[in-house]
Amino acid sequence: MKLLGLIGGTSYHSTVVYYRKINEMVGEQIGAQGNPPLLLYSMNIELMRSQNTEKINASYLDTALKLEKAGAAAIVICANTPHMVYDFVKPQINIPILHIADAMGTEAKKRGLFKLGLLGNRPTMTKGFIPKILNEKYQIETIIPETKYHSLAHDYISLELTQGIFSEQAKDFFLNQIQLLKKRGVNGVILGCTELPIIIKESDINIPLLSTTDLHIKMAVDFILSA
Repeated sequence: MKLLGLIGGTSYHSTVVYYRKINEMVGEQIGAQGNPPLLLYSMNIELMRSQNTEKINASYLDTALKLEKAGAAAIVICANTPHMVYDFVKPQINIPILHIADAMGTEAKKRGLFKLGLLGNRPTMTKGFIPKILNEKYQIETIIPETKYHSLAHDYISLELTQGIFSEQAKDFFLNQIQLLKKRGVNGVILGCTELPIIIKESDINIPLLSTTDLHIKMAVDFILSA
């Protein structure tokens, strides 16, 4: 098995899901007698909340270099928003970063979904680092909620979900956003916050959902077990 480096902590709630599910999925394939070797570096979520791009880039590069030096064969960033550092970090390390948008794009193309709604916090929805890859590599169009909903979506994620608060109000808000996106012609919706699949399931809504957490974890497991 290949040694995988995980960068987590943003939030630790989703990092726990990554760690548990990677172990569970590998165990399903190799048997319960073993588990994969993993290197986990947990960041302080205050780093992302600072919105200081230069500091965020530098911190993720430093962490990636530490994981590479420690023997990681690849890196998984255990959240959507920190993938904003990819273009800065990847050219400066010698191991791959398994990008969450590639996990989405591969699954969406397989399911015939080419116009996707994107839910997440403000940076994930507006900075373009996920839509860019989906469009350029997979020819997938991405639609985000109307601007008037951005602040509320961001607040539910940053003030509730990432702090372990999973309220019915937040669930109702995001389910309503999915319906609004559906009316705008999307044929699938990306749950682009790694905490969103904790409160929203495909059984809650009548449109295909892409859980970035689950798809990214599957990508990580495939790498760990690859020859």
